[in-house]
Amino acid sequence: MAQLRQEVDPGEVGLDVKALDRLDQHFAHYVDEGRLPGYLVAVARGGRVAHLTTQGHRDRAAGLPVEPDTIWRIYSMTKPVTAVAVLLLVEDGLLSLDDPVDRFLPEFADPRVHVSGAGDDMVTRPADGPIRIRHLLTHTAGLTFAFYHTHPVDARYREAGLEFSVPSGADLAETMAVYARMPLQFEPGTQWNYSVGFNVLSRVIEVVSGQRLDEYFASRIFRPLGMPDAGLHIVPEQADRLSELYGETEGGAIEAIPGLPLRGRPRFLSGSGGLAATAYDYHRFMEMLRRGGELDGVRLLSPASVGLLSSNHLPGGADLRAYGAPVHQEPGNDGLGFGLGVSVVVDPDRTLAPSSPGTYGWTGAATTAFWVDPTHDLTVQFHTQVRPKTLKIFPELRRLVHESIQD
Repeated sequence: MAQLRQEVDPGEVGLDVKALDRLDQHFAHYVDEGRLPGYLVAVARGGRVAHLTTQGHRDRAAGLPVEPDTIWRIYSMTKPVTAVAVLLLVEDGLLSLDDPVDRFLPEFADPRVHVSGAGDDMVTRPADGPIRIRHLLTHTAGLTFAFYHTHPVDARYREAGLEFSVPSGADLAETMAVYARMPLQFEPGTQWNYSVGFNVLSRVIEVVSGQRLDEYFASRIFRPLGMPDAGLHIVPEQADRLSELYGETEGGAIEAIPGLPLRGRPRFLSGSGGLAATAYDYHRFMEMLRRGGELDGVRLLSPASVGLLSSNHLPGGADLRAYGAPVHQEPGNDGLGFGLGVSVVVDPDRTLAPSSPGTYGWTGAATTAFWVDPTHDLTVQFHTQVRPKTLKIFPELRRLVHESIQD
């Protein structure tokens, strides 16, 4: 069975063992306090895993420990995989980043933009231009999520049954018809707003490729890269390795969230947040990116495409705080631009945690995270399974990993 293993002593690749011990002790304290059930953290340099720690439980009630081959729901860390899937279609000559979305999904023709008002009194106008593929990849399409509760357009999403981004019982195609009826929050290409856009890309991939999303991911990404456990659902032989999902309570403790088994092929295949994978799987994916699109003799993407994915696409080198919709104008977005499905460090002097210029990565809703640091030839991933309310560990993780770099 494929599982991640430590391959080299940290000191051999310029990482400080004592600093990595502090990292382990820091997050072990969260486990001891009952704020995390368990976790896995892995740090690799030059492609070799130099630090790998598992701590606590993947299922507390059953007493099952976190192990290197534990399977995690990685939620929005699915988005960079979807971005790679789109870039494969671009390299195949089947679409362009500047293509209007309605070329593939006609229901998105003639979008309208919110002007004023709410509910029945909402005023909209025709958009100046179409939603393009690049707008979806960069979260600048004018789409939104229902859970923000900050704008009349996200209220319209809730009215349409999109509280969980998907109408009950709908598949990708049926969901697109609902999304397309929603007004845009802003003119495409003029702001950054995290949204359902990667679900729209998921349907574009199906239409352009002629394959179901899970089949396309498997045939074009997972099998070529050797990611044996990655997928949009769990098969029976994987079930006992899937981590339980927990939610943070108001008091800071955690409790299991029932009803999310992730077993059986779902009706709705989400390239926004539907992927489950092991640390080994995601290490393979990160290594492909770190190596400029190639891994173990398999060329998945061109270096130019990886460069496109990992470059800031916000106008004038803006960061997420400056270019973001009001809900995103927070200190944690200082110094971070956005590429294709990943954040990109554009000004390390302004980021909340120590970072290197050009570092790119993303996080997931169950407190998972990854990044690739080209300056230090470093890849990092962290996995647990807690839907947080107040828990904020990513700046701490960044700081502790950064402190371990000796050169």
